[in-house]
Amino acid sequence: MATDEDLLAEAARMGGHFLRLYCWDPPTMSFGRNQALGSMALDGPVVRRPTGGQAVWHEHEVTYAVAAPIAVFGSLRKAYCEIHARLAAALRSLGVDAVLAPARRPVGRTARPVSCFASPVGGEILVNRRKLVGSAQVRRGDAFLQHGSILLDGAQPFSTGGETTLAAVLGRAVTFEEVVSAVVGAWGEPLKQEIASVGAR
Repeated sequence: MATDEDLLAEAARMGGHFLRLYCWDPPTMSFGRNQALGSMALDGPVVRRPTGGQAVWHEHEVTYAVAAPIAVFGSLRKAYCEIHARLAAALRSLGVDAVLAPARRPVGRTARPVSCFASPVGGEILVNRRKLVGSAQVRRGDAFLQHGSILLDGAQPFSTGGETTLAAVLGRAVTFEEVVSAVVGAWGEPLKQEIASVGAR
């Protein structure tokens, strides 16, 4: 994820716009920058994300990262929803009935779940009311980084079963390359000509 931070620095310094798509080798657990690890039992590589949010297991998934000036989208909230709208369009091109979660008013202070995929927030991507894509943002000056995971298969540790995967939805294996092709094809303006890289395994 150091590359994502480099792209954010470039967006803040020079105004570049970047879309990056990649996967992980070896599989790795990432935690949000403010997430307390507490007494969680951890087995395998662990990284701390520059963005917020909760735990994500990166194995059978596509990780995306968007770094750009906030002005490209108008606000951080608009960027969050617009990026998800583009990803949902890509997923629909694969036959997935992807929709954006409605905005909800917070109800009191409750304990946050450990897993990013335990419950959706407004604007995130759902299929059959289950979360398919988990995302988080961070702002640096006039630029932002948003990155997240599109689940291909498998299960998320610490989850309460609120997630789903492309394999579960479509009833078949879905490859990294298939999702990358769909995202790049559906992305559109203003970032299409400025896609930074499609990461290798």
